[in-house]
Amino acid sequence: MRKLENIETTNFKRESKHNKENKQRVNVLSKIHHAVYRMIPLLVFVFLILLWEFIVVVLEIKDYIAPRPTQIISEFKNSGSLLLEHTLITVYETLLGLCIAIIFAIVLSLICSKYKLAKRVLYPLAVVSQNVPLMAIAPLFIMWFGFGILSKILVVVLVGFFPVLLNTVKGLESYDLELVDMMRYMQASDLQIFMKVKIPAALPSFFSGLKIASAYSIMGAVVSEWVGAKNGLGIFLTRSMKYYNMPGMFADIIVIVVLSLMIFRVIEFVESKVIRWNINRS
Repeated sequence: MRKLENIETTNFKRESKHNKENKQRVNVLSKIHHAVYRMIPLLVFVFLILLWEFIVVVLEIKDYIAPRPTQIISEFKNSGSLLLEHTLITVYETLLGLCIAIIFAIVLSLICSKYKLAKRVLYPLAVVSQNVPLMAIAPLFIMWFGFGILSKILVVVLVGFFPVLLNTVKGLESYDLELVDMMRYMQASDLQIFMKVKIPAALPSFFSGLKIASAYSIMGAVVSEWVGAKNGLGIFLTRSMKYYNMPGMFADIIVIVVLSLMIFRVIEFVESKVIRWNINRS
C-alpha cells in the first residue's frame, strides 16, 4: 500500500513539474510573440526608409526634388540648434494657445449646456468661425496684432476651441437621466449632480475633442508663422522653400509631426489617469 502511495506521489510530482515547464514555455513564447508583434511597425518603418534611400540613389533624383534620408539626418546635425530655437517658439505658441482655447471652450460649454438660448446664439457663431479658411484668418490677425507671438496664439485659440466646445457640450448633455433622478431622490443638490454625474459623463467626449484640438493647434501655429513671423517652424519652412533647401523642409516637417504625436500621447496619458473606467471598458 505504501509503495502504491509512493508511486502516485512520484507521478503527481512529475506531472506538476511537467505542467510548470509547459506554462513557462508558453509564457516565454507569448513574450517573444508580443515583442515581435510590437517590432513589426518599427521594422516596416526602417524598411521604407531604406527603400526611399535606395530609390533616390538608383534613379539619381535631384536633391531639390526628393532628398535622401541621410541628407535629412545631416540637416538635423547642421541646423539642429537653429531648428531647436524655432521649435521652442512654436511649442510655446501651441501650448499657450491650446490652454486658452481649453478654458474658453469649457466656459462656453457650461453656458451652452445651462442655457438653451445661449446655445442657439453661440453655436452658429462658433460654426461660422470654423468655416472661414485659416489662410484668410491668419493674415487678418497679423495685420491687427502684428508679427509677434500674440497673433499666432490667437490663431491657435481660434482653431483649437471648437472641437473641445462641440464635444464637451455633447458630453454634458449625454448623462444618465435615471441616475439624476436617483440623485434627486437622495436630495442631492444641483452642484452635486453636476460634479458626480454630468462631469464624469462629459469627460470622454472632452478628451476626444482635446485630441482633435491638439492636432489643429500645431497646424494653426505653423500656418500663422508661414503667413508672417519672425521665428517658428512655419517661417523656417518658408525660408527653406525659398532657398530650395529640401532636406531642411523635410526636417521641419518631421519635427512638426513628432510634436503633434507627443502632444497627442500626453493627452492620451492624462486621459488614462483621469477616466480609468472608460479606458478599462474600452
